[in-house]
This record gives sequence, structure tokens and C-alpha cells, in this order.
Amino acid sequence: MGSEPSPLGVSPVDSEVSERVAVVVVDYHGGELLRDCLAGLALQTRRPDRVVLVDNGAEEPGPSRPHPDHPDVLVLRPGYNSGFARANNLALAEVSDCQWLALLNPDAVPDPTWLEQLLAAARRHPEAAAFGSRMYSDRGRTCLDGSGDVMHVSGLVWRRDHGRSASGWRLEGGEVFSPCAAAALYRRDLFERLGGFDEDFFCYIEDVDLGFRIRLAGYSCRYVPLAQVIHSGSALAGAKSDFALYHGHRNLLWLFVKNMPWPMLLVLAPLHLLMHIGVMLRYLPDGRGAVLYRAKRDAVLDIRRHWRKRARIQAERRIGLIRLLRCLSVW
Repeated sequence: MGSEPSPLGVSPVDSEVSERVAVVVVDYHGGELLRDCLAGLALQTRRPDRVVLVDNGAEEPGPSRPHPDHPDVLVLRPGYNSGFARANNLALAEVSDCQWLALLNPDAVPDPTWLEQLLAAARRHPEAAAFGSRMYSDRGRTCLDGSGDVMHVSGLVWRRDHGRSASGWRLEGGEVFSPCAAAALYRRDLFERLGGFDEDFFCYIEDVDLGFRIRLAGYSCRYVPLAQVIHSGSALAGAKSDFALYHGHRNLLWLFVKNMPWPMLLVLAPLHLLMHIGVMLRYLPDGRGAVLYRAKRDAVLDIRRHWRKRARIQAERRIGLIRLLRCLSVW
């Protein structure tokens, strides 16, 4: 199969057309973290055309309204914790007048040129549909929180460069399997056409799932080192919490069965099974085997629903198997 994206009916972005961009922030009791995030957005050298805040912590639903401290920010209140995936999809309906969709976590503070740099990269790389940021885990910028997401041939995924010293590392842009949605830019029309985030994932790995579908559709994803944020990773849910462990490892199976094309699915299935067994053994000494068991059990019990999603996903594939294999990590 070729790599032309046109069969999907997504028109190329005209560089002469105004690049309207919306920023979406999904919050759940972010408090001071959210205030810092919105303050960073207010200082952007390229101001967003729209800013939508989805308040997943509001206990009662309410009409859309401006933020009391940032009147240019539209606040959506679903009235329940809709999860990261559904919350972003809800915001999508509010920004149909924008060509680009930028996502920013409430625990991420962007540099003033963050959005400007992402849009500049989008102009330079029309073959790409998603762009990720250089994320630091500390205000001193000594340590990287990540530079995009990696997917292994086994189906395991991880944040590239997480915990690595930032000094002199990963200063050049390039392709990445998927951007981390904590600070990323997407083509809005393709995001919508591909169905947005899979709401069954609720949170965790939904960005890798979307990145996989973007890849299958014939587009690439890129890392933009000059688009920088300070990201207090998993500050709201807890990086090592049972919540994060459960959702992340439950979603791994769904990610694999939905997106991996034949015959790669058959060839890699034994390796995928070994990966799940290895993960279980890894967490047994920590006393968290029960959490992993529930995650894998629930993934298997609901696998039919995700298997049915394959038909549409694979019908939209515009990438050859060899090219896709080169996008995956083998180390």
C-alpha cells in the first residue's frame, strides 16, 4: 500500500490559510497546577485562537461559560469524570473552526514559544499530522520527562527518554511513533475523521492508540525539541498509582488487537503474550500482582468489542507493513 493520505478525504493544509489553533486542557482538581498551566498559555507568543478547559472535577453538569480568571477560556463541565479520552473528544465539538488541535495537561507549563514552535514544525512537515514536545520534569530543566512515545514490537509502550539527563540530549527533531498528548499538536480534521481518542481507554495509552491510527492512515508523527514544557508527570493520578497501573496495562491488549495489521498480528502475538506474562512477573514482588491481574482479566473480557473496531481501522490503512515495522522499536 502507498502512503498517500488523500484516500481518507483529508485535504492538505494550505500554508496561506490562517492557522487557527485551539488548545484543550482536561482538568481534574488541578488547583495550583492548573493556574500555572493557564498562566503559561496566557504568555504564548502565538496566542491560541480558542482555549477550552474541560473540568472533569465538577460534580454537577453546567452550561459552557468563560473561566472566571481567564475570560478567553471556555469551560466545559460534563458533571462527572469523563476521563482524558472522552473529555478531549467533547472539546472537539467546540473547535470546528480551527485547523489545529493542541492538547496540554493541567500539570504542564508551556514555554512562551511552545505553540509557535509546534505550528512552525507543522508548516515545515505537511506529511506529519501530530507533533510532540520536549518535556522536562523539573524547573531546572536538568531531567527529561519525555520526548514522545515508543511502541515495541511486543506491544509494550513507554515514554521515550523519561528520566534521562537533558543536557545535550535529543536536541534535534525527528520522527517518533506517537507524541505524548500531555503537550501535543494534531491536525483537527484527521483527529476527528479517525474518531478521536478511544473513549473505552478512559485514560493512559489513548495517545499511543491515536498515534498508531495516524500512522496507519499514512501520516507521520514528529518530535519538536524547541516546543518545550515543564511537566509534573502524573501529578494528578500518580505515576505509580494502582489507577495508572490498571488502566495502562489493561489498554495495552486493546491497543494491540485493534491496530496491528495482518499478518503482523499473527507473527507478533506470541511475543505479545510473553510481554504480558513478563509484566505480571515484574510486579509480583511489589505486591501489585492483583492489580495487574484485574487489568489483564478486564482487557480479555472486553476484547470482542475492540476486535470489532479493527474493520474500520484496517480499512483506512495507507501504510505498508515494512514501513510500519520500521516505526516500531525492536530493542
